[in-house]
Amino acid sequence: MTGKSEIEVIIGGKVYYISGYESEEYLQKVASYINSKISDFEGEDAYKRLNGQYQNLLLLLNMADDYFKAKNKIALLEEEVKSKDDDLCNIKHELISTQIKLDNAKNEINEKDLTIARMEGQAGK
Repeated sequence: MTGKSEIEVIIGGKVYYISGYESEEYLQKVASYINSKISDFEGEDAYKRLNGQYQNLLLLLNMADDYFKAKNKIALLEEEVKSKDDDLCNIKHELISTQIKLDNAKNEINEKDLTIARMEGQAGK
């Protein structure tokens, strides 16, 4: 585990010092995400007319929306992976069952071949 790092980031045109146990690259990525959300809204006139408190609330709501959508997508993907794992498990069981049937059929053929060879040997005497 890495130690706690403190870095300088720029969010919304202001310098902030943030710290955390994550890497500097990760913390910069978080700051960049926040800046991109701010940038998305700053081009809209309705956003500019809101006071700072409502602007922040709108940003928070949108980030929470992104979070829950991502969380939902992860859940769906995990469900899909589980379904594919179950399918794979079923296919493996089917393969094993088919292999056993094949081995049994080969054994039966070998036994019948031996029986035929014995019968031919006895008939030739």
